[in-house]
Order: sequence, then structure tokens, then C-alpha cells
Amino acid sequence: MVEIDQKIGMSIGEKRNLKDKDGDAGSVLEALRIPTQVKLAGLWATVMFMYIYVDIIGFFSPGVIEDILVGKVYVFDITQTWMLFSVVLMTIPSLMVFLSLALPAKANRYANIGLGAIYIFIALGTAVGEINAHYIFGSAVEVVLLIMIVWIAWKWPRVPMHSAVGN
Repeated sequence: MVEIDQKIGMSIGEKRNLKDKDGDAGSVLEALRIPTQVKLAGLWATVMFMYIYVDIIGFFSPGVIEDILVGKVYVFDITQTWMLFSVVLMTIPSLMVFLSLALPAKANRYANIGLGAIYIFIALGTAVGEINAHYIFGSAVEVVLLIMIVWIAWKWPRVPMHSAVGN
């Protein structure tokens, strides 16, 4: 059994005092603190992969390609407005991958909480009445990921005012 004497929030590259139960220096797996911004960007990227793969897998459902070829997606007509709305809807999470890394902490926190919550409702709303298991599963995973985004942003670590940089 290995005991680790470390501070919470240890940053990348800092040495840790590692000792086994006999007090000898031991070897344990390194546990780095991942910055909040990186966690959020990774989660938004994962959400985007889920959106893409759920839609791609959906093309294999009987009748989907035929409906697309005649200008229908579910109950919607494929129009310029529908296509623009679809791109805007997916542009926001795509941009959040970058914005989670680039925005100042306060704006970043609010953007992730607000947009994460909005996209939870979108994921739930698009799953209402769905009968395809892949879509229900994908939507459930998306909701869990989006809840994680909101939670991580909500619990954004705080530092004393004098040591805050970039807020």
C-alpha cells in the first residue's frame, strides 16, 4: 500500500513526496491535475463526437436515406432555413471546444453552465418520442456529458483574489 503526501490542486510537473508504507520512496502512477478549461474542452469535443456518430449511425435505419433524398428529415422539410438552423445548432458546441480554453474564467464558467444547460434540454427534447435504441442511448450519453460540463463549470475551483490571474 502506498501513501501519497500531496496537496490538492498540485499542478503539472510538480514533484510529490511519494512513500510506501515502510517510509521508502516508492513508485505509483502519476496523477496530474487537469485544468478545468481542458476538462471542459474535452467534454465538449466528446459531445460533438456523440452528435456526429449518433447521426451517422442513424443513416443506416431503413428509409432515412430515401427520406433525405426527397427532402425530409423526420417530420421536417429540408430547406435553407432548416440547414442553417442545424449548422448554427452544432456550431455552438463546436466553438465551445475552443472557447473553453480561451475565455477568461468568469465568462468561461457562465458560458459552460448556460450553454450546457440549454443543450441538455435540446438533447432531451430531440429524444422525446424516439424509438431507436441507438438514438436513446446516444442522447443519454450526451445528457450525462452535458451534466458533467455544467457541474465542472459550476464547481470551478476558486483561488484567493491576490493570486487570481486572467479573470
